[in-house]
Amino acid sequence: MQVASPALAQTRYVRSPSNVVLVAPDGAILDYTPDSRDVVISRDNMGRRVYLDHWGNLVATEMRNDSYGGGNRYDPSAGGYGRQDPYAPRYNDRYGQSARGGGYQDYRQYRPGEPGEVTGSIPRDASIDRLPLDADGAILDDGQEDASIEPQRALPQPNIAPSTNKPIIAVTKKPQAEIAALQVFLDRQGISPGVIDGHLGDNVNKAVAAWQEMTGETLDPNNSEDIMQRLTYEGGLPIVDYTITAADAAGPYVASIPDDYAHKAQLPAMSFTSVTEALAERFHMDEEYLKSLNPGVDFSVPGSIIKVINPGQPKTGEVVRVVANKAKKQVFAYGADGRLIAAYPATIGSSDTPSPSGTHTVERIALNPGYTYNPKINFKQGNNDKILQIPPGPNGPVGSVWIALSKPTYGIHGTPEPSKIGKTNSHGCIRLTNWDATELAKMVKRGTVVEFVD
Repeated sequence: MQVASPALAQTRYVRSPSNVVLVAPDGAILDYTPDSRDVVISRDNMGRRVYLDHWGNLVATEMRNDSYGGGNRYDPSAGGYGRQDPYAPRYNDRYGQSARGGGYQDYRQYRPGEPGEVTGSIPRDASIDRLPLDADGAILDDGQEDASIEPQRALPQPNIAPSTNKPIIAVTKKPQAEIAALQVFLDRQGISPGVIDGHLGDNVNKAVAAWQEMTGETLDPNNSEDIMQRLTYEGGLPIVDYTITAADAAGPYVASIPDDYAHKAQLPAMSFTSVTEALAERFHMDEEYLKSLNPGVDFSVPGSIIKVINPGQPKTGEVVRVVANKAKKQVFAYGADGRLIAAYPATIGSSDTPSPSGTHTVERIALNPGYTYNPKINFKQGNNDKILQIPPGPNGPVGSVWIALSKPTYGIHGTPEPSKIGKTNSHGCIRLTNWDATELAKMVKRGTVVEFVD
């Protein structure tokens, strides 16, 4: 739900009962009860009393004073927040999120119009995701590191376990910090929700379903207490402090990434354009969400302490079969025993440039690949009619990773726009976030089966 405007905290209020605390969506504990004329009292799905403003925005949740697990428990007898200064400008709630000076963040949960959006900088008739390959299936002139160059021995086809058919519990509107915590939990399990942004969407629901397939358990994504308990045992708080280093501030960065391929080819590298873009990718975050967690911070100053997502370590294991599900816009990675190892939201083809069908294999893997633009093989971009060599970098046309398939010119790769994964069309290939593509690249080998299903 959306959080109420600070304007609702008017001067007319009464003290809350000593055995109850009112917890705001950002974790703050109120020392007053909102006036009945300003709010509507209801109950959430856990039976707790909640205070809503007249637009349906969550103002506070009522919890017992002796059971609230926040780090700043309100104690009327002590005159403030435990042993801390009640006027301290900053504290951490149980989600690791900071709150300052009573200001609230915007907890909008939905972004209308996400499905079917076409990336604006890519022509609809372009095959930007397809790279020219030589006779051996290698990217022409990439000159970059291989993640795996040894052929994979033939392995028996796994018997993929059928879906558990566990009922999927839809995620309801929740505060942004609680949704981010759910996304972090899934990320740590190797079931990627894509960028972590504190917003609901298909990528979150698909990840919950994949987690249930992997574990055979049923997860209630609306049970925030359960999610937080799981996080406690698997890496700690979902949001933690991070100190910006001199290396973070130094880059190297480029001023901007041009649309024209001739201009791209003139850059020294397809690098990040800012500290925030680089840090957001490192911590699996949406860049705007990173900025919203740290209002007023100058990210270019080394020593600045910021709030960042505390993601999971890369999943490890040997993947023998990759299933690209076109309908679900999701990629599943299975081990030799048929068990699900990891799952990723993906952009897989479009009606204009559909992805291939059937079964193929991994031919070659390149980390930090360059991109060869050839208008005679790929497409005509702008007025460019010559072969161009676009340098490597996370903002390149195929991001940080290229996994070439036995189907010529098709592959699995990264992207310069991680927030659009699963929400936009691609041009035939399988597009993942850079971190998901890198994780998958280190678990597959030449010969790994890649199956496209409708």
